[in-house]
Amino acid sequence: MTKPSQTHRLEGLEPDNLLAFLALLGLLRALETARSNWRPRAAWDLDRPPLRPLLMLTKPQPPMAVCEGAAEGAAALADDYSFPKSVHDGAGVQNDLNYAKDTARRLLERAANGRGRQRADLWSALMCDVAGKDEKIEATPFCLLFGQGHQHFLDRLATVPRTEAPPPRGRGNKAVTLSAAETLYEALFEPWARQDPTPAFRWDPAEDVRYALRANDPSGEKSTTQHGANRLAALGLPILTVAPAQRGERVRLQVLGGAFERNEFVFRWPIWREPASLVSIRAVLSHPQLSNGPSALTQFGVVEVRRARRIGVGKFMNFTRAEPIATRT
Repeated sequence: MTKPSQTHRLEGLEPDNLLAFLALLGLLRALETARSNWRPRAAWDLDRPPLRPLLMLTKPQPPMAVCEGAAEGAAALADDYSFPKSVHDGAGVQNDLNYAKDTARRLLERAANGRGRQRADLWSALMCDVAGKDEKIEATPFCLLFGQGHQHFLDRLATVPRTEAPPPRGRGNKAVTLSAAETLYEALFEPWARQDPTPAFRWDPAEDVRYALRANDPSGEKSTTQHGANRLAALGLPILTVAPAQRGERVRLQVLGGAFERNEFVFRWPIWREPASLVSIRAVLSHPQLSNGPSALTQFGVVEVRRARRIGVGKFMNFTRAEPIATRT
């Protein structure tokens, strides 16, 4: 585990977990930012069950060096994660992704005309000023928090990338404090223990906690998550650009890899054999044949396509575990 290697098996990232897939995108984005000379690529380890992704680098590195590079890139990318109420300085902070359309237009224009591509990518993954209802924008389908249970999406999206590590674990002399790199190591190289009392986005299917088949009421239990995975996933979200599309009589949002089936949002991602860059992964997510299953994408090394559904559970929303989809004929 500590020896330098050009190939790293990411044991923490399960193939059927949306949070894990977004974390994989965030890892590549963070490494491209801080260690571009490593030329990070990803593939899937198809020959060694259980299925897990592989990280490939041009230079051998020990796992902790990978995490240190990712932590450095994450800190740089986190600077873009601030969400004002308007374009005016001192206008305050926006907590929910429910901008007025005219405000959204000005914020998107400012991001597009700014110096950095990274901030423009972030804003273009959140909203579009022409898609919405009653003069409010439609949020990205990955926004599951609108204030229910005092959970606010933009508040968390601003907080999580800037939070390098969870609070110390334990008490007194036995308290354990993790570094930013150690937090990412737990998310990438170890099975998830989900013991961090930090904010999350409900992208992890494990956050779907229901009354059924339980001996007690889960609502009083302390909510914990895998902080490093949420941090990387927040950094991976800008890969999933949204765009307006006519659906019925309304202009709605569509997103890379996403679609609405019988008014239910689903997100699909590929499982591929050969090393692929972030740009290549994004191209496959945008391929018009993605919904038809792997046989339509074999020329890109795709061997499987997974699909997760967005569901409503009472006043909350969650994503299901992703299932392989059959090839359409």
